[in-house]
Amino acid sequence: MSALLKHYQQVLRIRRIEEAIAARYGEQQMRCPTHLSIGQEAVAVGISANLTTTDKVYSSHRAHAHYLAKGGSLERLIAELYGKETGCTGGRGGSMHLSDLAAGFVASTAIVGNSIPLAVGNALHQQVQRLNEVSVSYFGEGATEEGAFYESANFAALRKLPVLFVCENNRYSVYSPMSVRQPPNRSIVELAKAIGLNAVDVDGNDVEQVASVSGPLIDSIRAGNGPALIECHTYRHREHCGPNFDDDLGYRPEEEVEQWLARDPVKALADALSAQGLSQADFADVESQIQREIDSAFDSALAAPFPDPANNGKYVYAE
Repeated sequence: MSALLKHYQQVLRIRRIEEAIAARYGEQQMRCPTHLSIGQEAVAVGISANLTTTDKVYSSHRAHAHYLAKGGSLERLIAELYGKETGCTGGRGGSMHLSDLAAGFVASTAIVGNSIPLAVGNALHQQVQRLNEVSVSYFGEGATEEGAFYESANFAALRKLPVLFVCENNRYSVYSPMSVRQPPNRSIVELAKAIGLNAVDVDGNDVEQVASVSGPLIDSIRAGNGPALIECHTYRHREHCGPNFDDDLGYRPEEEVEQWLARDPVKALADALSAQGLSQADFADVESQIQREIDSAFDSALAAPFPDPANNGKYVYAE
């Protein structure tokens, strides 16, 4: 299988999973807020292409793509959204608190910027224990406005910790564009460089570019050369929180939305594969395989039991 086809399958899989979540969310059986990654899938797939199972990932409220790309269990993800015992955190966390330690996906957190100090703390552990591992922190550009980013990046640079900061710059913090949140012409990459990080930016909708640029960065981090930041320019297709489109609210210019939708990572990959000769039957086979997996995951989640209330106190304190 070519790398391009593999990337397409992974990006499309995440897209179809989240579209299925969006389609069923209105049934009111998933009782947790959910932040979809539709439009931003190429970032997670491109970064994860260069990670090992033992590398550790920390994510934000918009975590589904990061979890799935790192190898997190789809069945356990869907069960978690339904609050079921078989969920990846036993039905206790919902969409914003995912974990799959077997895949090296440690945690996602709803607090803006909170993935940053967590990943840096784990990177310190990896360094002290001399582990051949990298920690990855995913966050949006809004998190660079939090003090946790500056303090954590400074400490990581000072100690040359094995951590990769992945900034998914989708232009908006809920409804607020960067123009009302950050000074004009500020470059997150230049800011990171001033702190002491090896920093670059990429087209976050181009999975091959994300993979090819992040690979050498991760290799350098793993070799002990200190932390790095990669800023991925991307765009979410749907509302900040929830399953719907919200362009009727007018906070994003219509022309801007159309330009970014034209750069849809799924479409770009499909066009590239078509140019290489992939047939419509081949595309249909990929879609069919993904759909079967999704249907099975939802069937399993709906059939699973809810947690036993007698265990509500479990995990509150360490045993």
